Amino acid sequence: MSQSLSKLYVHIIFHVKKEEELIRPEDEKELYAYIGGIIKHLSSFPVKINGMGNHIHVLSTLSKNISLADFVEEIKKNSSRWIKTKGAHYRNFAWQSGYAGYSVSQSKVATVEKYIERQKEHHRAVSFREEYLRFLNKNDVAFNEAYLWI
Repeated sequence: MSQSLSKLYVHIIFHVKKEEELIRPEDEKELYAYIGGIIKHLSSFPVKINGMGNHIHVLSTLSKNISLADFVEEIKKNSSRWIKTKGAHYRNFAWQSGYAGYSVSQSKVATVEKYIERQKEHHRAVSFREEYLRFLNKNDVAFNEAYLWI
């Protein structure tokens, strides 16, 4: 085959360091748009980005030319640098050191997109910690809880 072709969907979740509610509602849309720009710059396509004051969900394609770890690192590094320009409130802003990343089959993209869209509604009943642990357990991911919330 003379071409390398792929279409990989990933669902990425990461939170603000120490789970603080730092992302102000009035800044969310601009932050999500900025993250979408980072994703496009990485030759990927943002499908849905949404979250809460303490975490973000990203559903996007993942370019065949970048690893998931490098992809997330670029998103976090650049969005953290950008949000600090938004005033004193974000002076000490930082993302957690880790992330959770899951592959999404084409047949489930619409379901995951809808789930991400409904974050505000979802988190009226379920805390972020509960949600994160459910994802890890549902996907049979081995983890040490002592390191999840750093």
